[in-house]
Amino acid sequence: MPQQITVIKVRRGGKGNINQELQWMGGSLGLFNLRDKDSSCFRIFITLVRNSRNAHAVSSDEIASRLNLTRGTVVHHLHRLMNSGIVVKEKEGYILREANIENLIGDIKRDMDTIFSELQKVAKEIDEGLG
Repeated sequence: MPQQITVIKVRRGGKGNINQELQWMGGSLGLFNLRDKDSSCFRIFITLVRNSRNAHAVSSDEIASRLNLTRGTVVHHLHRLMNSGIVVKEKEGYILREANIENLIGDIKRDMDTIFSELQKVAKEIDEGLG
């Protein structure tokens, strides 16, 4: 499945405040946008972060119930998070790709390095083909 992550340089604020740091991180990865007026995606992300600490997958129904959101809203945001490669689906539900955020960011960086290496290789081949 193709992954899509948008990296945005966002001014970091609220150092020391975990919620603001998570908001900054998600914003830097293009996960949260202004259309999400009630911060649904952010709240879902936080739920998954908390559950990842103990490797507990959580269902869309469980997330919807906990956060007082419709299942449709939860599924929409879960699909965005899965398309970004941050969340994976398991039999029991959804879980972050890694058990902690540092490893998650490391995985994303490796993914991006791989993509850019391939782009550079193809660019070289194109340049050589153009003479």
